[in-house]
Amino acid sequence: MRLTLKIWRQENASAPGALQTYDLDGVSADMSFLEMLDVLNEKLQGEGQEPVAFDHDCREGICGACSLMINGEAHGPEVTTTCQLHMRSFNDGDTITIEPWRSDAFPVVRDLIVDRSAFDRIIQSGGFISANTGSAPEANSVPAPRDKAMRAFNVATCIGCGACVAACPNGSASLFMGAKITHLGELPQGQPERYSRVVDMVAQHDHEGFGGCTNIGECTSACPKEIPLDVISQLNKDLRDAMRMGL
Repeated sequence: MRLTLKIWRQENASAPGALQTYDLDGVSADMSFLEMLDVLNEKLQGEGQEPVAFDHDCREGICGACSLMINGEAHGPEVTTTCQLHMRSFNDGDTITIEPWRSDAFPVVRDLIVDRSAFDRIIQSGGFISANTGSAPEANSVPAPRDKAMRAFNVATCIGCGACVAACPNGSASLFMGAKITHLGELPQGQPERYSRVVDMVAQHDHEGFGGCTNIGECTSACPKEIPLDVISQLNKDLRDAMRMGL
């Protein structure tokens, strides 16, 4: 395939950025999207130009590092991570616009790389459980109902990629936060901090500059792990209960 790529280039967070256009030939339909960017960077380096900076790690749809807006959609036209998106989803002669996540809470580091450490600070504020140090507990010593255990397992698949924030018109991280709160709140081990957790995490979320949720649903539509929208309902319920307790 022959493609026209319009890619956001920005030297650092304080520098102005702009879309730059590149033509790329010989793109195989079997390439992943990141492999296509690798080919582009080899071409740019061969021409003595600065390669495009983009984030990646495992390239297996697990780490969530490959955060890109592709033609205005988080991770592109398929419900998957960018590294698992393949060029067969595009056509010969297509123009593809590639941008970083757009959120005040995710400042641009360089080109397509953004700083998502705001997610880390939300987790640090309350996304943990009390645990006694020492030997590992027996696996069945704290029984949990199967439906709750499965729900906790399913929402724990959130990889913190930030697609929910990028897709949300309000720039809300409520789906990410709801997944983490629901994951721990469904299990017996998560109960001691259940209500202080939601208060602290919501406070940190707002402090980081994320927007509020208005139940538009773009977050769950863009989520590569298909985290359900009802985790936000659980987040709101726990927050209301915490407020009634005066926390």
